[in-house]
Amino acid sequence: MKTAIACLLAIISCQLLAQYDLTKDQWEQDLRFIQETVHTDYPFLVKKTTAEEFDKAVEELSEEIPNLESHEIVVGLARLISSFKYGHTALGFRHHNSIFRQLPVNFYLFKDGLYIQGAHKDYEELVGAKVIQIGSMKTADALEAIYPVPPNENDQYFKAYGLRYLSMPAVLHAQKVIPELSDDVEIIFEKEGKTFTSTIEALPSGETMDTKYGFVTQSEDWVDARDQSKTPYYLKNLDKIYYYEYLPEEKTVYVRQSQIQDDPEENIPAFYEKVFEFIEDNEVERLVLDVRLNGGGNNYKNKAVVTGVIETEKINQVGKFIVIIGRRTFSACQNLINELDNYTNVVFVGEPSSENVNFYGDNNRLELPNSKIPVFLSFAWWQDKPQWEGAKWTAPHVAVDMTFEEYKNNDDPALKAALNFEGDNFVLDPMGYLTDLFIKGDMEKVQSEAARMVNNPQYQFFNFEGEFNKVGYRLLNQGRSQEAVFVFQMNTQLFPDSANTWDSLAEAYLKAGDKDKAIELYNKALKMDPEGVTGENAKRMLEMIESHPEKSNKEKK
Repeated sequence: MKTAIACLLAIISCQLLAQYDLTKDQWEQDLRFIQETVHTDYPFLVKKTTAEEFDKAVEELSEEIPNLESHEIVVGLARLISSFKYGHTALGFRHHNSIFRQLPVNFYLFKDGLYIQGAHKDYEELVGAKVIQIGSMKTADALEAIYPVPPNENDQYFKAYGLRYLSMPAVLHAQKVIPELSDDVEIIFEKEGKTFTSTIEALPSGETMDTKYGFVTQSEDWVDARDQSKTPYYLKNLDKIYYYEYLPEEKTVYVRQSQIQDDPEENIPAFYEKVFEFIEDNEVERLVLDVRLNGGGNNYKNKAVVTGVIETEKINQVGKFIVIIGRRTFSACQNLINELDNYTNVVFVGEPSSENVNFYGDNNRLELPNSKIPVFLSFAWWQDKPQWEGAKWTAPHVAVDMTFEEYKNNDDPALKAALNFEGDNFVLDPMGYLTDLFIKGDMEKVQSEAARMVNNPQYQFFNFEGEFNKVGYRLLNQGRSQEAVFVFQMNTQLFPDSANTWDSLAEAYLKAGDKDKAIELYNKALKMDPEGVTGENAKRMLEMIESHPEKSNKEKK
């Protein structure tokens, strides 16, 4: 039997290698197939890039193909598909592990750096080590180098799903992290105050790393950095899609749901019926729903969760219903947190999600004509919120990240923040709160509260600069230029290093009739960002002002 399996794996490996034994013309045909297919059938995917930028990237790769090795061409095609920046839209090359073999170590990006969270037992000494350098690049440079290869919907997607590309020597070589293609990769580590170098060999063809929800779990052949004497709630019962537990001291029901799919033992409606019955019948003051590991599934199965919360009045209150989100919260789970945000009094704790608020999902599988590499192109637009509420992710109301030591010691800062959350003293809607103060005319408090929240790490994922900018332009478009000046001025005080805040303030002064002040501020923005978009706008506005010398310094609207 073992001999037969070995022969079968060898045959499959040869078939996969043959797929990449193509002429340059055949690779060119695959490239043009992608280009034509996108323009003909999927032009709607070209939103985060432009058709011109896409075609330019196609031509650049076409010129490079004669000088590239097969794996470099494949990675080039992956970069092309990933430029659309939708997580469901990707080149499926990583499954061809006869070429794209994987190092037997699991990289994890904690708050304090990139660590080896788990590894094969042959590399047990590396578990818990911080990564200092990969190949010829420092860690930050290596991460930046491979960033264009995965279909990163946002930075959180890269943290959750993109780091597996860091463990592929063929990708590392194609992105110039290592100088030569090799199954052995030299990495510099730091552990227990000592720096050392280790050479790691890729797994044999056909073998993959044993992970679950992004983590290596302790087994006979694999080692986890985490203390195995106990298990935090979010990593308990990983053989089940969901489970719940009552925490009597906190009077809290904790639920971890890691897929939007029915568990074989109990479907979603039956499970949540039990959960909400328990809440109603017992001394429960809080429900914590943990979806930080949830990469999605079937969003039609979200109804039982959403309606259950709405109907359970003792839970559907600010501070009583808390959802832990994170870097793996994706796809159908994004739909779930969108609906909870729309219809319940949810408080989000943790990290941002890895999906856009409104997004393209549900892909079609196509094959490249010559290499037969699968291409997955999204076709379904999911929009749970108005377009003006669209964002690159769902940001937590309370931002919490995890350090390596916290992971190692089984501490869970996200759950701790959820259990300690006090709704009375927390501002769920910062802009709504500040707007109310603004309407009341309490300008001093607007400024002090804005400064307090901007400097509070709990609000680190709230885009204060962008939101203040929107408010300023809304006032400007209503002809309320003096009020707009106040908002834009406050934005420059909060974000003095942003050229855009000064550019916006210049526009407000120009519309208020103070041309000299506008010129001064446009020059400041231009000096801060001479080659960027803001600098170009400032330069254009200065030329426009200079071309209309007949206008007085104090224009009247």
